Amino acid sequence: MSNDNPSHRIDIVDVGAIDAPTDKTLLSALESADVHIHYHCREGFCGACRTTLIEGEVEYTTDPLAFIDDDEILPCCCIAKSPLKIKVPL
Repeated sequence: MSNDNPSHRIDIVDVGAIDAPTDKTLLSALESADVHIHYHCREGFCGACRTTLIEGEVEYTTDPLAFIDDDEILPCCCIAKSPLKIKVPL
């Protein structure tokens, strides 16, 4: 197996676990794994994809403009920098 496209394990409370490539947004990884998540703009403007970050670290591809609390992330504009534990609103 090649490590050209590394990934991180994402544990999703009440859903399960997925692998998220480090070259795609967390939203893309969630969609690829058929995890239902609300979204609209895909660019960090609206905050519709606001998700609770329980453990781990993300890096934003663009600075989000939507308001988020310290324990929240916007999966549409971030990538996993470590294994994560998140809670997606169901």
